[in-house]
Amino acid sequence: MSFNIVIPARYGSKRLPGKPLLPIAGKPMVAWVWERAMDAGASVVVVATDDERIAVEMMSRGAEVVITKTDHVSGTDRLAEVTELLDWADDEIVVNLQGDEPLMPVANIRRVVAMLEENPKAGIATLMELVERSEADEPSIVKVVASESGRALYFSRSCIPAKRGDNAPAPVFRHVGLYSYRTGFLRQFVAWPPAKAELSESLEQLRALENDVWIQVECAPEPVPAGVDTEADLEAMRNRMATGG
Repeated sequence: MSFNIVIPARYGSKRLPGKPLLPIAGKPMVAWVWERAMDAGASVVVVATDDERIAVEMMSRGAEVVITKTDHVSGTDRLAEVTELLDWADDEIVVNLQGDEPLMPVANIRRVVAMLEENPKAGIATLMELVERSEADEPSIVKVVASESGRALYFSRSCIPAKRGDNAPAPVFRHVGLYSYRTGFLRQFVAWPPAKAELSESLEQLRALENDVWIQVECAPEPVPAGVDTEADLEAMRNRMATGG
């Protein structure tokens, strides 16, 4: 199983400026993510950043770093630039491992690669987890509905499927933001204009669905601890890591 991993690490987070370098249990957050990526057995692991401070820190730890443009709207655009700069072949599989997921299980990383290999016509592979319906109205939790064969039907910040009247409630799944792509598809994806639903929901995976892309999704083989998006998330992660979590 041959694949590459790119870790987009942007310094200018609105909620947590300098987020990739914020310390957790004695190391910058992005260093923990990089170590997870290295453990997954990728052929190449690249930290993609627009900031010299992140580049210097990670190169001092032995990481391969690519300096990308500062005006990317998303991590996917940053990822696509890396594939161009490193001239990766169209059929190479690349995993987008977000720089704020220091506890992403290695088994999940390897699984999204295997899913793409098992479904050669899929453009994207990703994961989901069952979530309590009582939590599903939270817009920061992205929900996904998939077909019986595992093809994503829709992603939303609203609770889907909705419950109407006295009907039995369907299970609700949260989307885990870990993706694998083939490089050729990734280059095509970033050339498409944003979709209307994407702009409405602020979810770029809807651009793929609007263009009839097969997104394969299944339940994560291992539970995914929450990432770090807010100050409260950061403190929770620090507490968890301090106690060996």
